[in-house]
Amino acid sequence: MNSMLATAQAAIRVAAKDLGYDDAVIDKFLEPERIHAFEVKAGGKAYPAFRVQHSSKLGSYKGGIRFHSNVSLDEVQALATLMSIKTAAVNLPLGGGKGGVIVDPKQLTRAELEELARGYARHLTPHIGSGKDIPAPDVNTNSEIMDWMLDEFEKELGEADPGAFTGKSMHKGGSEGREAATGRGGVVVLGEYLKARHLTNKPLTVALQGFGNVGFFFAEILQKEYPAIRLVAIANSKHTWLQPKGIDVTKTTVPARAPRPEELEDLKDAKVLPSDEIIALKADILVLAALEDAVTARNAGSVKAGVIVELANGPVTKDAAKQLYKRNIVILPDIIANAGGVTVSYLEWQQNVAGEQWDEKRVNDTLAAILIPSTRTMFERAKAQNISYKQAAFELALGRLLG
Repeated sequence: MNSMLATAQAAIRVAAKDLGYDDAVIDKFLEPERIHAFEVKAGGKAYPAFRVQHSSKLGSYKGGIRFHSNVSLDEVQALATLMSIKTAAVNLPLGGGKGGVIVDPKQLTRAELEELARGYARHLTPHIGSGKDIPAPDVNTNSEIMDWMLDEFEKELGEADPGAFTGKSMHKGGSEGREAATGRGGVVVLGEYLKARHLTNKPLTVALQGFGNVGFFFAEILQKEYPAIRLVAIANSKHTWLQPKGIDVTKTTVPARAPRPEELEDLKDAKVLPSDEIIALKADILVLAALEDAVTARNAGSVKAGVIVELANGPVTKDAAKQLYKRNIVILPDIIANAGGVTVSYLEWQQNVAGEQWDEKRVNDTLAAILIPSTRTMFERAKAQNISYKQAAFELALGRLLG
């Protein structure tokens, strides 16, 4: 069992026991309803593929598909389980699913990548659809791959079903605001925490691990919404850049797209450190927008931030979270903090089913209207029960899933 699956299942057991559920009920919930393990061919080679459908109690399965050489069945099961918790935590009428293929997509030609995507969708056609299971993009998949999958699925199905996949390109029924949704959701959740503590106009500092799509949009939207907060460090897989005077992520030599850190004007004279130094930097808020297990029992003691925002899935391990909680370091948990992506996927599905196309303001306003009450309820439960935000979020979700 990989660490993410172990961490997810341990958190569920603690929360479910606290709610009074016995081991038999918990064991049954932890088991996925269906596991699809198969092979997909591309360029004459077969690649192991998975789709785990964890829980459909609240609605159709929902979850991304990742193409990565480190994909495993345990990882996919962990992410499907966490998606069940995440959708329940923010009160969406959806269940949890996840998919993956063990492949390095960089080694494939564009034609082979399309063959892989279409083969994956074709195999799963009997098991997915807008009323069954609604996949979306994840690591190394994007709107073009979703478009290919939807096209293949509809060919096999023999009819149109645009809500069967989300994260599509705009001309295929994608939603405004989808690209920025996870980052925007993180800002909404952090903003609620800051408002509750009257910190929105304080000169706080932020260190950001991960500057891909999620990290960039989080930083850009935070900069617009909370100008008093200063981004002072950015890390990717190679380096950490420290710039105490602040980093404007919109000041770049490539304004037409999300930049790499090297392309930000404010980082030209920044101090360059090893990548993992971001965890130990002095900042008020540490945002984890890269990969799982970024903060472990080994480096948790070096964390200096008072608040951690989990924008990645499982970036703080179970043992690290215990250490941080004892030190009164606040963790805004992934199942709420990074739920913006699945929330706007749900809004895309709603638009597809209704044959509508919403403008970006309506999407963003609806996203906030879903996340804000869920975040406030998590805060209230944590305070009333004297428990961590993560446990409060898990308990709220499990109350809906097990009740």
